[in-house]
Amino acid sequence: MIAKQNPDVWLPYPADEIEGLPEEFTYHFWDGGPDYPADPADCEFYVVPYLSGGEVAVRPLAAMRRVRVVQTLSAGIDHVEPALGLLPAGARLCNAKGVHEASTAELALTLILASLRGVPGFVHGQDAEEWRDGFYPALADKSVLIVGYGSIGAAIEDRLAPFECARVVRVARSARTTAHGPVHALDDLPALLPGADVVVLSTPLTPSTQGLVDAEFLAAMADGALLVNVARGGVVDTEALLVELESGRLRAALDVTDPEPLPAGHRLWHAPHVLITPHVGGSTSAFLPRAKRLMAGQLSCFAAGEPLRNVVRTTD
Repeated sequence: MIAKQNPDVWLPYPADEIEGLPEEFTYHFWDGGPDYPADPADCEFYVVPYLSGGEVAVRPLAAMRRVRVVQTLSAGIDHVEPALGLLPAGARLCNAKGVHEASTAELALTLILASLRGVPGFVHGQDAEEWRDGFYPALADKSVLIVGYGSIGAAIEDRLAPFECARVVRVARSARTTAHGPVHALDDLPALLPGADVVVLSTPLTPSTQGLVDAEFLAAMADGALLVNVARGGVVDTEALLVELESGRLRAALDVTDPEPLPAGHRLWHAPHVLITPHVGGSTSAFLPRAKRLMAGQLSCFAAGEPLRNVVRTTD
């Protein structure tokens, strides 16, 4: 048998549409369709189709007995992480840090401003031909708490800078110091939440953040505060949030929900004081150029035997 010369790489976009790909590989295009483009057993570098859903994303993994790299095009890895036990030892899982910061931070600011300034009500007023003037909150002079201070959290803070916020408080899994200032640990949240006018969630979904925003978390938030979720729906206890929304004590702007997609008839659709967008934080024109640069860069490093970026897990 003649040994295969060029390792197989599976891409969710045609290789001829991505500049800078190294020539050392045989590229196969798979966007999550029912038929595989080649034998999964020969794949050494698998780029997970974007927005394909967890079931599609992990479908070929059990057969990928030679895979060495699994590259997501999402910042979160929760949709593929449960299947990592199917992979051979030493396989690296990489996320898409650097791809979604601009888009997600833009949406976070959009949700904050739209909610504070009453934009959803203005849209309903336009539909009803009603002139709904009045006095509305501004982002200026507000205290903003960012829960999940990674690259997306930092990008959100960068975009808050021109808005004259009273202060920005940062929270991550553990305390540290950054160029922007100190970052608090998650354990500090009970003391920090009462002082925040806006709480932005940009944390990954992990066992420690699943249901983080529960009844106790919400109860610690100030009356009238705004909760913004651009993280994952599972970070928030939906039933606990509904209690606070329906009481009128809190407001929310959600790009992600639990369940997701939010089914017709769910109470959250028509809860008061909530703005919902359909998980579009990363789905903008900024995504594809950055995703293509990431794929080309990672594969160039892989071909040269150089360290990969964004390695978040290595299988045992």
